Amino acid sequence: MSETPILIRPLADALAERGYAVLTPVQEAVTRAEHGGADLLVSAQTGSGKTVGFGLAIAPTLLGDEERFGPAGAPFALVIAPTRELALQVKRELAWLYAGTGAALASCVGGMDMRDERRALDRGAHIVVGTPGRLRDHIQRGSLDMTAMRAVVLDEADEMLDLGFREDLEFILGGAPETRRTLMFSATVPKAIATLAQRYQKDAVRITSGGERSQHADIEYRAMQVAAHDVEHAIVNVLRFYEAQNAIVFCNTRATVNRLTTRLSNRSFSVVALSGELSQSERTHALQAMRDGRARVCVATDVAARGIDLPNLELVIHAELPSNGETLLHRSGRTGRAGRKGVSALIVPKNARRKAEGLLRFAKVTAEWVDAPSAEAVRLKDEERLLSDPVWTEAVAEGDAAFAARLLDLHGPERIAAAFVKAWRDRHSAPEELAAADAPPRAAEAFGPSRWFAISVGRADRAEPRWILPMLCRAGNLGREDVGAIRVQETETFVEVLAARAPTLLAAAGASGKLEGGAVLRALDAPPFGPRGPAPKPEPRPAERPEAKPGKRPEKTPDGWQTKPKTRHIAPDVAADHGLLAEPQAPGAKGKPSGKKPHRKGTGPATKATSAKAGKPPRKPAKPGPRKGGMAPPRRGRS
Repeated sequence: MSETPILIRPLADALAERGYAVLTPVQEAVTRAEHGGADLLVSAQTGSGKTVGFGLAIAPTLLGDEERFGPAGAPFALVIAPTRELALQVKRELAWLYAGTGAALASCVGGMDMRDERRALDRGAHIVVGTPGRLRDHIQRGSLDMTAMRAVVLDEADEMLDLGFREDLEFILGGAPETRRTLMFSATVPKAIATLAQRYQKDAVRITSGGERSQHADIEYRAMQVAAHDVEHAIVNVLRFYEAQNAIVFCNTRATVNRLTTRLSNRSFSVVALSGELSQSERTHALQAMRDGRARVCVATDVAARGIDLPNLELVIHAELPSNGETLLHRSGRTGRAGRKGVSALIVPKNARRKAEGLLRFAKVTAEWVDAPSAEAVRLKDEERLLSDPVWTEAVAEGDAAFAARLLDLHGPERIAAAFVKAWRDRHSAPEELAAADAPPRAAEAFGPSRWFAISVGRADRAEPRWILPMLCRAGNLGREDVGAIRVQETETFVEVLAARAPTLLAAAGASGKLEGGAVLRALDAPPFGPRGPAPKPEPRPAERPEAKPGKRPEKTPDGWQTKPKTRHIAPDVAADHGLLAEPQAPGAKGKPSGKKPHRKGTGPATKATSAKAGKPPRKPAKPGPRKGGMAPPRRGRS
């Protein structure tokens, strides 16, 4: 353990139990004796150990010369984090760090029951961790007492400003005692952070951790240019190539998260989704599934995944490029934490290469441009993993040895080895064949000999291909490639299955044909829509129907289609102005042609003639020039 004079014994013991041999650079910097009770403005990248760092830094302020806290009352410290996940994670870290001090911790985060939080605050807490909006609610309702506050910590301050929490932060800091310490931790220090620090900190000590100068040194950045239609195929191959213990796939929208989660689930990946539309309980369960190994892939949006810490996260995939370089760093910073190595893979469609290069340049990281793993590369990697599997060096149990001897007598070593390889590959999703990055979109391939089935649910039952496909695959032990067209009708759905796999589906469904949710499957003797192939071209128009010229629609009469459009009577001067051919008029004719009104009232030679015919003198022309004041002159004879 490095020498830090202000390290309190219970906290030092907690670090030793956790296996901390030395402090990280940011932890050493914030615990120096000369910083004492000063305000701190710290630049620290994600994964640098800053949570433990500010926990150590505020300990002398909270405990003074004591090693344990007294009875809990109004809180001494407030830690503000941008997201629910990060706030709860910070609370867990501080709980083990302060376990020997008898500290009582409480959390105030959106999505949780506010009444439970209020009861916890009423019981008393030494340290409160929360999100800006919920903390402000508690302060305004009087359930969070700020009078005893000795330290306020802003974790990921730049993210909180990006997410629009400026007013909430100013309200909270404005309500804290003037004598408090204020510690701000931020990956970068833009102008907005500097302004906030200048307003709410007193002579803050600026600390830049050594890790900031070498952005994400433990992360390998790899940019993979692929054809636009192969993006999702490339994601499958990257996941299969690395077979990371934990991987996170970032998307820009909730819709993409849902689509990609369904796609990966259908490909036998153990996957969970993390997006803003989920409840706090659903998000907590998803993260817990990643931590305990029930899921290995998390598909998430940027906001939902901010601040989460998965200890075994080895791979980050950018399914869609982020909007800016800072988001790229925050995404990638989920891996390569606390000295562990990680890979950040950018899936780059051909038309987005310049954008990807700009993002990398702005983030000041260097990425290696490589091809996405091909299907052959994934298969070779699988063979390496299989040959190096620890199962080959483990001792064989007595019962297993006897059964293995029976298998050898029955089938021989070659047949057993082949069966083992097949069983091993069946547990993994098959890799995808990728086209060259500059290849045109692939034409649809022939599905092959197939058989059609009908399922007793349709649009009236809200049937959709996205849940019919996985249901069918689970029921018949089929793969996605075994299913062809899915055509949802009003009361039933027709599904095309490879002829070679049809017997397997029928055997799994049984004589009753029952599937999940009460749906019933039955085989069809013939395709419901005729042979598979392109839709027939529409028949040409009847010969007797003339082609309409642009802007002139033919009309149908009892005798057939009218071949000559109606002609409107247009005054000659109007026709000339618009380049139209007016109806011929008799020489010397004035006024209304053909006994009809002119096309525009008061236009052409008909105006004056019509007025004279009515016995009224022609109207005198108005004097040139604008009217005074922009108003019509008053009429005579009226007041």
